[in-house]
Amino acid sequence: MTDFESIGAFTSSGMLCKQASATDIAIIGAGPQALTLVAHLLQKRQQLKSRIRVFDPSGKWLTHWQQQFAKLEIPHLRSPVVHHPEPDAYGLRRFAQNRQSELYPPYDLPGTQVFNDFCCHIVQSRQLQNMLIPQGVRGLEARSQGWHLTLDDGAVVSARRIVMANGGGQAALPAWCQAIPNAYPADRLKHGSNVDLRSLRCAGEHILIVGSGLTSGHLALGAARRGAKVTMLARRSFYAKLFDADPGWLGPKYLKEFRAEACWQQRWQAIATARNGGSFTPTIMAEIRQLVMDGRIQMVDNCEIQQARWRSITSSWRLTCSLDHQLCCDRLWLSTGSTLAVEQHSLLKTVADLHPIPIINGLPVLTKHLRWGDRELYVMGGLAALQVGPTARNLSGARMASDKIVDALVKPRTHQALVG
Repeated sequence: MTDFESIGAFTSSGMLCKQASATDIAIIGAGPQALTLVAHLLQKRQQLKSRIRVFDPSGKWLTHWQQQFAKLEIPHLRSPVVHHPEPDAYGLRRFAQNRQSELYPPYDLPGTQVFNDFCCHIVQSRQLQNMLIPQGVRGLEARSQGWHLTLDDGAVVSARRIVMANGGGQAALPAWCQAIPNAYPADRLKHGSNVDLRSLRCAGEHILIVGSGLTSGHLALGAARRGAKVTMLARRSFYAKLFDADPGWLGPKYLKEFRAEACWQQRWQAIATARNGGSFTPTIMAEIRQLVMDGRIQMVDNCEIQQARWRSITSSWRLTCSLDHQLCCDRLWLSTGSTLAVEQHSLLKTVADLHPIPIINGLPVLTKHLRWGDRELYVMGGLAALQVGPTARNLSGARMASDKIVDALVKPRTHQALVG
């Protein structure tokens, strides 16, 4: 399998004009995890550039990431300015030196536009667009010397090594949602990831948002700005914290003990405890509290929906909740996050069925280099949390995962320990 060049014939616009056939390293997904890995890998071994191909149906870097930020009108990231795909931690700060107004307090959180511009700069300066194949991967088959990838158009690509960087998870839906007894209009019940505030017309409507995470906060503020009455409902108390997980998880303060823990179930519990469900940032909490005082948002905590019925006569939802609450609304949005589990990832489920490794509550037990057992398959993102820690799905986690995977990709296999 040496024909690495045949996979990458492109037009000047970056579109594939010749069908792919073989490559050394195939990266599935073109989000921030993949961009971080490629930037770190090329920093270590520039000569690998012609031997890497990235597969994503959008044909562009960070498409889904940018779309989600745009749909929710998110003004800035939650991570500080030092967290980004480039190996140089200070790269984004230097890039933004003439755009200081786009670094938000209290820890210079990069504005969405300056972060996107910086990522575009990385792609252009490193000439990464031409390694991107505008195809998704719908099938994987292990071979004696690597893998066969079946693309969305039916073509088959051979790859010696694979990195799975598209494990964002499936939308999590509560049990009551799946038990709604009658038909309803599709636009009246949506998961938060499918709501686009930019096209929303909801003045005078009552929107109920389920969930207490940051996405629910953005949705509530966006709907209220458009004249809707908003009720936020959560099964726990609403609370605020600056980051998803304590900054101690970015270094040895917590990670040393975490990595020394031999029990994978205990590691999973540590991850769940560290993330502790969804939370607002202090800024978002303050904005929501102000709208609560203005009567435009209502917050109902420690309450769960038990049943939902669509009333076609009134074109509204009738909700039966715990604590004997009865609520009605025009739209129902579920900001209930996503489920990260191998069995819900179509490609990894196939791999797990044929090449099983231990799975703990949906998370695979990978080697210390994030490899799938003895197969040349590496996993990034939230599914790598048992090795990377609670921030695995974040930008900081992408950097930690890249360090582990790059070390494996540039060194002989005999130097790699299996699990630990």
